Amino acid sequence: MKIQNFVLTALFAIAFTGGLFAQETMWKTLGKITYKKEYDEMLGFKVDVPIFSNEIQKLEGKEVTIKGYIIPVEGYKSHKEFIFSAYPYSMCFFCGGAGPETVLEVKSKNPVAFTADPITIKGVLHLNSTDINKLMYSLSNAEMVK
Repeated sequence: MKIQNFVLTALFAIAFTGGLFAQETMWKTLGKITYKKEYDEMLGFKVDVPIFSNEIQKLEGKEVTIKGYIIPVEGYKSHKEFIFSAYPYSMCFFCGGAGPETVLEVKSKNPVAFTADPITIKGVLHLNSTDINKLMYSLSNAEMVK
Protein backbone atom coordinates (compact mmCIF):
# COMPACT_ATOMS: atom_id res chain seq x y z
CA MET A 1 0.00 0.00 0.00
CA LYS A 2 2.84 2.41 0.84
CA ILE A 3 4.45 1.73 -2.56
CA GLN A 4 1.18 2.45 -4.36
CA ASN A 5 0.79 5.73 -2.46
CA PHE A 6 4.39 6.68 -3.27
CA VAL A 7 3.92 5.90 -6.97
CA LEU A 8 0.67 7.87 -7.14
CA THR A 9 2.25 10.81 -5.34
CA ALA A 10 5.28 10.74 -7.67
CA LEU A 11 3.07 10.62 -10.78
CA PHE A 12 0.96 13.48 -9.46
CA ALA A 13 4.08 15.56 -8.75
CA ILE A 14 5.49 14.96 -12.24
CA ALA A 15 2.19 15.73 -13.92
CA PHE A 16 1.51 18.93 -12.02
CA THR A 17 4.99 20.48 -11.71
CA GLY A 18 6.11 20.69 -15.29
CA GLY A 19 4.84 17.55 -16.97
CA LEU A 20 1.33 16.93 -18.26
CA PHE A 21 -0.30 19.78 -16.37
CA ALA A 22 2.22 22.33 -17.64
CA GLN A 23 1.71 21.23 -21.24
CA GLU A 24 -2.07 21.42 -21.08
CA THR A 25 -2.14 24.75 -19.25
CA MET A 26 0.35 26.43 -21.60
CA TRP A 27 -2.43 27.24 -24.08
CA LYS A 28 -4.51 28.65 -21.21
CA THR A 29 -1.57 30.82 -20.19
CA LEU A 30 -1.07 32.03 -23.77
CA GLY A 31 -4.76 32.94 -23.82
CA LYS A 32 -4.28 35.54 -21.06
CA ILE A 33 -4.12 38.51 -23.39
CA THR A 34 -6.13 41.63 -24.01
CA TYR A 35 -6.15 43.88 -27.06
CA LYS A 36 -5.97 47.57 -27.74
CA LYS A 37 -6.87 49.33 -30.96
CA GLU A 38 -4.04 51.15 -32.70
CA TYR A 39 -4.01 52.92 -36.02
CA ASP A 40 -1.81 51.15 -38.60
CA GLU A 41 -0.27 53.63 -41.05
CA MET A 42 0.33 51.00 -43.73
CA LEU A 43 -3.20 49.58 -43.64
CA GLY A 44 -4.94 52.88 -43.04
CA PHE A 45 -7.19 51.64 -40.24
CA LYS A 46 -7.13 50.54 -36.61
CA VAL A 47 -5.98 47.02 -35.79
CA ASP A 48 -6.10 44.94 -32.62
CA VAL A 49 -2.68 44.88 -30.95
CA PRO A 50 -2.14 42.18 -28.31
CA ILE A 51 -1.28 43.17 -24.75
CA PHE A 52 0.51 40.24 -23.12
CA SER A 53 -0.13 39.52 -19.45
CA ASN A 54 2.81 39.59 -17.02
CA GLU A 55 2.63 35.80 -16.88
CA ILE A 56 3.14 35.58 -20.65
CA GLN A 57 5.87 38.24 -20.69
CA LYS A 58 7.87 36.14 -18.21
CA LEU A 59 7.90 33.31 -20.79
CA GLU A 60 9.53 35.45 -23.51
CA GLY A 61 12.79 33.78 -24.55
CA LYS A 62 12.20 30.77 -22.29
CA GLU A 63 11.88 27.15 -23.38
CA VAL A 64 8.29 25.91 -23.14
CA THR A 65 6.63 22.58 -23.81
CA ILE A 66 3.23 22.53 -25.48
CA LYS A 67 0.85 19.93 -26.89
CA GLY A 68 -1.18 20.59 -30.02
CA TYR A 69 -1.75 19.99 -33.71
CA ILE A 70 0.21 20.70 -36.87
CA ILE A 71 -1.85 22.85 -39.22
CA PRO A 72 -1.18 22.27 -42.92
CA VAL A 73 -0.71 25.75 -44.38
CA GLU A 74 0.50 26.56 -47.88
CA GLY A 75 3.50 28.82 -48.15
CA TYR A 76 5.61 27.25 -45.45
CA LYS A 77 8.92 26.05 -46.77
CA SER A 78 9.28 22.65 -45.15
CA HIS A 79 8.30 20.53 -42.26
CA LYS A 80 10.79 22.57 -40.26
CA GLU A 81 8.44 25.57 -40.46
CA PHE A 82 4.77 25.10 -39.65
CA ILE A 83 1.77 26.42 -37.75
CA PHE A 84 0.93 24.73 -34.47
CA SER A 85 -2.53 24.94 -32.90
CA ALA A 86 -4.28 24.17 -29.65
CA TYR A 87 -7.07 22.67 -31.76
CA PRO A 88 -7.32 20.31 -34.75
CA TYR A 89 -7.53 21.85 -38.22
CA SER A 90 -11.33 21.81 -38.35
CA MET A 91 -11.52 23.96 -35.19
CA CYS A 92 -8.40 26.13 -35.49
CA PHE A 93 -8.02 29.89 -35.81
CA PHE A 94 -7.73 29.74 -39.61
CA CYS A 95 -11.12 28.02 -39.89
CA GLY A 96 -12.78 30.67 -37.75
CA GLY A 97 -13.22 28.41 -34.75
CA ALA A 98 -10.71 29.95 -32.32
CA GLY A 99 -8.76 33.10 -31.53
CA PRO A 100 -5.27 34.12 -32.64
CA GLU A 101 -3.87 33.20 -29.22
CA THR A 102 -4.44 29.51 -30.05
CA VAL A 103 -1.82 29.28 -32.82
CA LEU A 104 1.91 29.80 -33.07
CA GLU A 105 4.57 29.71 -35.76
CA VAL A 106 7.20 26.99 -35.34
CA LYS A 107 10.74 26.77 -36.64
CA SER A 108 12.10 23.37 -35.68
CA LYS A 109 15.63 22.02 -35.51
CA ASN A 110 14.67 18.93 -37.54
CA PRO A 111 11.79 18.14 -39.91
CA VAL A 112 8.55 17.14 -38.20
CA ALA A 113 6.36 14.73 -40.14
CA PHE A 114 2.75 15.81 -40.53
CA THR A 115 0.18 13.97 -38.46
CA ALA A 116 -3.43 14.74 -37.65
CA ASP A 117 -2.84 13.43 -34.12
CA PRO A 118 -1.73 15.76 -31.33
CA ILE A 119 2.01 15.98 -30.68
CA THR A 120 4.12 17.62 -28.01
CA ILE A 121 6.93 19.99 -28.91
CA LYS A 122 9.30 22.21 -26.99
CA GLY A 123 11.10 25.34 -28.07
CA VAL A 124 11.94 28.93 -27.22
CA LEU A 125 8.86 31.17 -27.06
CA HIS A 126 8.83 34.58 -28.75
CA LEU A 127 6.11 37.23 -28.50
CA ASN A 128 5.03 39.53 -31.34
CA SER A 129 2.85 42.60 -30.95
CA THR A 130 4.29 44.72 -33.76
CA ASP A 131 4.35 42.73 -37.03
CA ILE A 132 0.79 42.14 -38.23
CA ASN A 133 2.10 39.81 -40.94
CA LYS A 134 3.16 37.27 -38.33
CA LEU A 135 1.36 35.41 -35.58
CA MET A 136 1.62 36.77 -32.05
CA TYR A 137 3.48 33.67 -30.81
CA SER A 138 6.36 31.71 -32.28
CA LEU A 139 8.69 28.92 -31.18
CA SER A 140 12.28 28.70 -32.36
CA ASN A 141 14.69 25.78 -32.02
CA ALA A 142 11.68 23.54 -31.57
CA GLU A 143 11.79 19.78 -31.38
CA MET A 144 9.34 16.99 -30.76
CA VAL A 145 9.18 15.61 -27.24
CA LYS A 146 9.28 11.83 -27.08
